[in-house]
Order: sequence, then C-alpha cells, then structure tokens
Amino acid sequence: MSFLLHAVLKAKSFSVHCFIIFTLSLFCGTTVSSDKTDDEDDEDQTVNKTWVLAPKIHEGDVTRILNTLLQGYDNKLRPDIGVRTTVIETDLYINSIGPVDPINMEYTIDIIFVQTWYDSRLKFNSTMKVLRLNSNMVGKIWIPDTFFRNSRKSDAHWITTPNRLLRIWSDGRVLYTLRLTINAECYLQLQNFPMDTHSCPLEFSSYGYPRNEIVYKWKTSSVELSDPKNWRLYQFAFIGVQKRIDIAHTQSGDYVVMTIFFLLSRRMGYFTIQTYIPCILTVILSWVSFWINKDAVPARISLGITTVLTMTTLSTIARKSFPKVSYITAMDLFVSVCFMFVFATLLEYGTLHYFTINKRGVKEKEKKSKRKSSVSVITTFLD
Repeated sequence: MSFLLHAVLKAKSFSVHCFIIFTLSLFCGTTVSSDKTDDEDDEDQTVNKTWVLAPKIHEGDVTRILNTLLQGYDNKLRPDIGVRTTVIETDLYINSIGPVDPINMEYTIDIIFVQTWYDSRLKFNSTMKVLRLNSNMVGKIWIPDTFFRNSRKSDAHWITTPNRLLRIWSDGRVLYTLRLTINAECYLQLQNFPMDTHSCPLEFSSYGYPRNEIVYKWKTSSVELSDPKNWRLYQFAFIGVQKRIDIAHTQSGDYVVMTIFFLLSRRMGYFTIQTYIPCILTVILSWVSFWINKDAVPARISLGITTVLTMTTLSTIARKSFPKVSYITAMDLFVSVCFMFVFATLLEYGTLHYFTINKRGVKEKEKKSKRKSSVSVITTFLD
C-alpha cells in the first residue's frame, strides 16, 4: 500500500497518476469486501452452531426427565393404588356418525376418545411444563383399561402411524387420546316407522377396575361435534346428544358406566317417494273401475286384479327396508289400509255383478211367465 502511494507522488504523467489511483481503489475495495465476507461467514457459523446446539440441549433435558420418571416405574399398577381412587375425566370429539344399519340394528361412529388423569409418579421439576410424546411412550406408563360395552367391532387407526397422543404435565397430569371407529349396537323401536326417532347409545367403562378404584367423570365440554353435513346418516337427521352415568352391578364388583346418546330422527323423503305416493296412486287407479260400465267385465276384473298385485308388491318392497319385527309398524298399517281399499273395489264389482245377474234372471223368469200366461189366455180365447 505504501509503495503505491509513493509511486503516485513521484509520477509525472497524468495518465500514470490515473492508472495508479484506479489500481489503488480496486485493491482497497477487494480488501474491504473480503473482510465483510469473513465477518458474514463468522456470523453464519455462530447462528448455525446455536441452531444445532439448542435442540440437543433440549432433547437431552427431555431424555433425562423421561429416564428419571421411568426409573422404578411399574406400569402394571394404577396411580395411588391402595391410597385413593383414580379419577379419569373423559371427553369425545365426534368425527362422523353413520351409516345406521336398521337391518342389523347397529351404527358406525368415528371418534377421538380423550382420557385425562393424575399420576403422582410422573411429576417432574423442569423449565418445561409439558412433555409432548408420541405413541411409543404409551406402553411404558399405566393407562386405563377402558372398553366400549355395546361395540360389536372396533378399529384403531394405524396409518401412517398409530393415531395416539400422549402428554405429561409437570404436576403429573396425563392426557391420552386415541382415534377409533366403532360399530355399536342400537336397538331401534320401529312402531312409528318411518316417523320414528331413536337414541343410539355409546357405553364405556373400565374392564377390570370397580368404582372403588376407578371413577369416570365427564368434562365440562365433554362432547364436541364436527360438521354434521359431512356425516353419512342418509335416512336420519341428527337432533342432539345426551349424557348419563350409571352403575353396573356384576359379580366382580360395581362399575361406573358412562353413556352418551345420539338422538336421531328419520327423514321421510325416501319412503314418501318409494312407498306412500305409489300406494296412494294405486288406490286412486283402482277407483277408475267405478266409471267403467258394469257390463265390461274383462276391463274391470283386469284392473282390479292388477291393482291388488301392485299393492302386494309394494308391501313386500316396503318390508325389505327394515328388520323382520313381529309387531305392526305405521308403514304396515298404511299399506294394509291401502290394500283394503284396492281389494274392496274388486269385491264391490264382484258383489255388483252377482246381484245384477240375479236381477236379470228374475226379470227373465217374470217375462217368460208373462209370455206363457198371455199365450195361454190367447189360446183359451181362441178355443
């Protein structure tokens, strides 16, 4: 740098002065930019080191907490065994309900089942207040043995990983959620079919712990619903939800049974189109025979038999949409009344035809007798 300045001062030519100054500026600019680049590289390395080291410290803290909690932990024993009752707070998130199968008297429901309880063995002291863990931790701690009492088939979701969530708070509170699809029993009372309403239950309780060891409770907002427009209820409309807590008395003890009822009302649109309107039109069609001449026997007989067979077919089709129950439903009563109207029209023509034939026979006999009497009078007069 000093050599270049000395050359500038001793140069006598203007062009030489300009060349030396230009070279000096380039040299200084390159030096400054290289200094800036070095500073930026140092800052990036510092940031990268901080970004890499922070999770390792955080991960090490969580690992230390978990190792401490699980040391000597026996997941076969419930919390506070022999000391106090374990209280489990439950709530549900309803993803969807349906379809409802009236033939097998069951319905399908997709839920996220949430359970919360306190386990004093899982308390820890740390700046972290909550440990958010995946399903791999579930088998290492105690969880309730909850089962659904009226389920015929239950499936847990395992794609792409088990749909389970576990969270542990520093005060020992544990949150455990599980997504399930359940086919549950729902015994339908079909006396008012298809104008019926139903309350389909979903019951759950502990399988092995009686109420002196485990007690279930509902949370304040215990049931949350997704948008019912996406549910596959088809013939039913969702009305609401009711909750109840019962005690089941068994030989192995008394168990707390939690029950949630889903209130459903049947929509009549399908049955109006498929059954009610065809039956009404068939009855009206059978009345057409009243405007046909009573002497047109083939026309009236064919119309009456056709309407009777049509009503028989409609009653058979209507019965296929619900189970073979032994009692009479509102649909059976309506179809039976329509069938009686149709059958009455055919019976009416048979009765009418019978009496008209008898009257004709009587009149013909009277005419014959009159003719015979007139002939006999004429013959006697001629004699």
